[in-house]
Amino acid sequence: MKKTMWLPLLAAALTTTACDGDAARRSRDVERAKSTMDAVYAHYGIEDCPLLRENHPFNDRYRAGYLASEEQAQPNPYSYLWPFSGSLSAANAILESDPAYRDVIDGRVLPGLAEYADTLREPAAYASYVRTAAPSDRFYDDNVWLGIDFCDIYAATGDARYLDEAAKIWKFIESGMDDVLGGGIYWCEQKKHSKNTCSNAPGAVYALKLYAATGDARYLEQGRALYDWTKRTLMDPGDGLYFDNMDLEGRIGRAKFAYNSGQMVQAGALLYRATGDEGYLADARRTADACYACFFEDFAPEGAAPFRILRKGNVWFTAVMVRGLAELYGIDADPTALADVQRSLDWAWDHARDEYGLFETDFTGAETNREKWLLTQCAVAEMFARLGALHLPETVRNE
Repeated sequence: MKKTMWLPLLAAALTTTACDGDAARRSRDVERAKSTMDAVYAHYGIEDCPLLRENHPFNDRYRAGYLASEEQAQPNPYSYLWPFSGSLSAANAILESDPAYRDVIDGRVLPGLAEYADTLREPAAYASYVRTAAPSDRFYDDNVWLGIDFCDIYAATGDARYLDEAAKIWKFIESGMDDVLGGGIYWCEQKKHSKNTCSNAPGAVYALKLYAATGDARYLEQGRALYDWTKRTLMDPGDGLYFDNMDLEGRIGRAKFAYNSGQMVQAGALLYRATGDEGYLADARRTADACYACFFEDFAPEGAAPFRILRKGNVWFTAVMVRGLAELYGIDADPTALADVQRSLDWAWDHARDEYGLFETDFTGAETNREKWLLTQCAVAEMFARLGALHLPETVRNE
């Protein structure tokens, strides 16, 4: 056979092999996401109840440290809304690859979520703790994450019920906007002390997803305004990462968390898709590069090739950053960061998982957690599922 004849055949064979390998990788990731959620329901679940515990092993003296006041952080038998909502995000990410997982969303997750629904206060929204307990604070960011998930479930299923729920939650988010500090969304309805990146950056993502679903230009303008306010108010011009919040006196909380910057990456990518404005894409690329520099670190495991592993920290913050990296990858097809996310998850699967199938926060496996937080497990499941929905040209599985 002439060289000119067999070269195309060889190229086709190599392409087929690469595609087969990526398909196997994607299938494995989705199965690992499901396995992790199975472990969640086995070890955080409550018999004859759709709610979940917040920690494993269950600690009846646990006090959440992420609420707006000490009096709200009482020991409780059920998870607060934020960790529980991670189960919806994980199931939603699995749904993208497996339509049958809608049964888990409708049959298990949403009945639990309904326990947090608060229709006594207007606009209706989801409260930070179950409605059968004393009234609890309502957080704008908690509700933003839920709204994003309902938009995504609508995109996957076409069922208008989910879009209706997303639009209803948005009315609550609008109630948290005003002109104080020049715009933006507050963090907590009952304690309007600050405007945070964690409500405004995903608020922009949420509005832009509503725009994509409905074509209503009002959502596009709201998304753009939230993006512009967050960039103007909370971006560190030195590196393109985002500070955490601004209080009503104009003081900036200078902590930088992966989810805040990651959501601005996603918002920039969505604005580029909606408008074609290259400036938004440039913003997204700059912040994504800064995320890769800041929230990954060099790792040289014994007996395996070195790579940049996801840095130890709040794993859910990392998962939300990955949403932004995945959105940007859909535009520029640069797999660098996501390939190292894959390597990090593969390493953690083999080296940072306990006998119950639950993950440590240190993906190297060097440090372990006595108690494992519900939201950490949901975040790992979400990341596996999100990568399982993506075609990546080069990924490395660490054996």
